[in-house]
Amino acid sequence: MTTREVEHEITIGAPAAAVYRLLAEVTNWPRIFPPTIHVDREETADNEEHIRIWATANGEPKTWTSRRTLDPGALRITFRQEVPAPPVAAMGGAWIVEPLGEDASRVRLLHDYRAVGDDPHDLLWIERAVDKNSTTELAALKENVERVHAAETEELTFSFADTVRIHGSPKDAFAFVNEAGLWPERLPHVARVRFTEHTPGLQELEMDTRAKDGSTHTTRSYRVALGHHRIAYKQVTLPALMTLHTGVWTFEETDDGNATAASQHTVTLNTENITRILGPEATVADARAYVHTALSTNSLATLNHAKAYAERNR
Repeated sequence: MTTREVEHEITIGAPAAAVYRLLAEVTNWPRIFPPTIHVDREETADNEEHIRIWATANGEPKTWTSRRTLDPGALRITFRQEVPAPPVAAMGGAWIVEPLGEDASRVRLLHDYRAVGDDPHDLLWIERAVDKNSTTELAALKENVERVHAAETEELTFSFADTVRIHGSPKDAFAFVNEAGLWPERLPHVARVRFTEHTPGLQELEMDTRAKDGSTHTTRSYRVALGHHRIAYKQVTLPALMTLHTGVWTFEETDDGNATAASQHTVTLNTENITRILGPEATVADARAYVHTALSTNSLATLNHAKAYAERNR
């Protein structure tokens, strides 16, 4: 069997410890790395963890599970996929952070991999995916770490949530949100949907949403349905005022046998478009308020229709 080995690296203007810390906090990767859709983490022992990652590779959504070993003393994180996604037969590697002084560091990203059946076409596919994702991830890591190290304002990235109480089953509310292909029939603010479930629970959702002024905008998201209680998502085609939008729908049973449903959002504003969209006097605070209102309006509309659906089926 052919095993390929490859290395990518980048120099970052931030202390090595800060870079390592961002790499170690794997559940934040959807906010940092463009290919990463969602990550679930389970600690298994000191400095050992199982993670399940949903991410795109060559534009295709994939999921796999890996074991990671964290070595904060050596600023090294090794990983090995335990359940790879075809055409990958085996994949592993390491993140290595090397100090270059007080305020600079080098990050090396190592991979080794094999293809199912040693197929040359699949080896080339993996090579391209590894190269594209590694280059993208290192550039995003550099941008995020240097922004934080430069003490840029945190107000550009913010989170919020909307919640409704339901006199019904959380599974019915989950089903309403999960069945996004039916949203044009069920939700007045959704004009069009293209919904694909690549594998059970791994979904792609493109939709045209109507704004209050009658205009429509198109977004595309990848979604991960987890059991019957959570749907995590990441938008990959974004409105002009955002450079990041991730979120999660959650559905929980309450002590009295009813339910709550919530929609949580994390957003990063696109400062370059604020005055173009909102006018020459618009501020970051204005953009925060505008985006918060727009997303909450749509989320609450969906949650209230899910609530009505669950309560009718009670």
